[in-house]
Amino acid sequence: MNERDNRESWFSEHPGNLKDELKGRIENSLSGFLRGCLVGLLVLLQFAIIIILPFILQNVTIYFYIVLEIFSIILVLNLVNDNRSPSYKIAWICIALALPISGHIMYLLWGKPDSKKKIERDILRIMRHGFSYAIHDKQTEEEFYLENPSQRRISRYMSNEGFPLYKNNQIDYYPMAEDVFRVIFEELEKAEHFILIDFFIVAEGGIWDKLYEILVRKIKSGVEVKFLYDDFGAMIRTEKHFKRKLEQDGFQVRVFNPIHKYTDKLYMNYRSHQKIIVIDGNIGFTGGFNIADEYANLVERFGIWKDNAIRLKGEAVWGLTITFFQMWEVCGGYTMVDYNKYRPTAQFPESKVYCQVISDGPANNPNNPIENIYKQMIYYAAEFLYITTPYLIIEDDMKEALIAAAKGGVDVRILTPYIPDKPHVKLITNYNYGYLLKNGVRIYEYTPGFLHAKTIINENSGVVGTINMDYRSFYLHYENGVWICNNEVIQTVKEDLVSAMEESHEITYEEWRSRPFFMKVKQAVLNMFSTLM
Repeated sequence: MNERDNRESWFSEHPGNLKDELKGRIENSLSGFLRGCLVGLLVLLQFAIIIILPFILQNVTIYFYIVLEIFSIILVLNLVNDNRSPSYKIAWICIALALPISGHIMYLLWGKPDSKKKIERDILRIMRHGFSYAIHDKQTEEEFYLENPSQRRISRYMSNEGFPLYKNNQIDYYPMAEDVFRVIFEELEKAEHFILIDFFIVAEGGIWDKLYEILVRKIKSGVEVKFLYDDFGAMIRTEKHFKRKLEQDGFQVRVFNPIHKYTDKLYMNYRSHQKIIVIDGNIGFTGGFNIADEYANLVERFGIWKDNAIRLKGEAVWGLTITFFQMWEVCGGYTMVDYNKYRPTAQFPESKVYCQVISDGPANNPNNPIENIYKQMIYYAAEFLYITTPYLIIEDDMKEALIAAAKGGVDVRILTPYIPDKPHVKLITNYNYGYLLKNGVRIYEYTPGFLHAKTIINENSGVVGTINMDYRSFYLHYENGVWICNNEVIQTVKEDLVSAMEESHEITYEEWRSRPFFMKVKQAVLNMFSTLM
């Protein structure tokens, strides 16, 4: 039986639910856990050394505290003159006041704007190579502006940030990750030239078993497979020699930001949260899902896991290809790639589905284009604005934008999980409800389980991708998404979100106010550290 017969046989025999076809499991790697613990201990050691210094140097304690006071003044002056958001500055001042020793250390490691400037400059320099392949078609832009004058400003902003506008696209939207994985398997089987894969979390299990089996066969048939993943996202859920085994099987593998590499600066806190699959330059996938069985509900962790994704076929796939190779080159140092080898191999039919592939990361701080794109989508909404996010930890200006939209008559709704994956982050998410609810924003909790989808849509356009509505996505993670302008696609996404809200619980302001007193206290304390979560 040849490869094509194998493919057709498997899919003809497995037409139904993935849960009936693949055996889900959760595996944890002891070596990965120990590696994480070791790095964590090294970080804690940095804190401990300075914290115990006053006790070791008792005779000079007064001088130590004088120096500490001087550092506090310098920290406050730095923050006051920083061009980042007011809520960011206030949070760091509170941390420094509440934790006079460790708070200063945390600021030096996490918050100081120039603490990682050299690393970020190097990353931006490498990424500029990728942007040189992002060709802007002026004719497409002018055509789009004439057809969609209300979207001219936001589209032009994205173009000026290096994200070209593409037409001639076809987009299929998938409301659950199990829906998209079946299509991914089918499309991978058709690959003839190359496959590009980039994920935050890679976990061994039923999904990985099937994906791995397909990729190994494709490599043996001559298909080039480049596989990129985040070290933190994979180390606990994969075996000790995971990378080495893949390389022995013919994969080209790179790992983003090994967690032990920058323990002195905690750059390990900056992760690649991107999710991208590109097949022959013609088909692309992105969304909130990762390569793990819980995302496809093969195993249950937090009730029903709702994610979403899109399959993109058309000119915009080139934007996903560029985003992939930018991160690939960042992980490879100074080894540059000829992107032209990975251009689309198909001709795409004419289509009025316009897209711009967006990406972002901490190297851009504090001027993050994705956060500005989200704000503009809020500002330009006239009829409705629907958002799904597993974490709602937003700054004051974003809250004010949402409230201004609601008070202006826009139907503003936010959908978050009922069952959280991180209870402490759920507390801060809930804490952020109050001001929004009081001022007309409607908030729903997805009662079947954990909602992990990352979506924002208004009546004209939307973004589906990897971006959470929180500080970590806007400032600490490398993210990606696809901005879509097409009424039919937006209507499909809207119908899914409305359906999810119908099986969710709408939180009222009175309900939020009546939460237990002890919960309010915990939320107030945790909120002080919201920029670190």
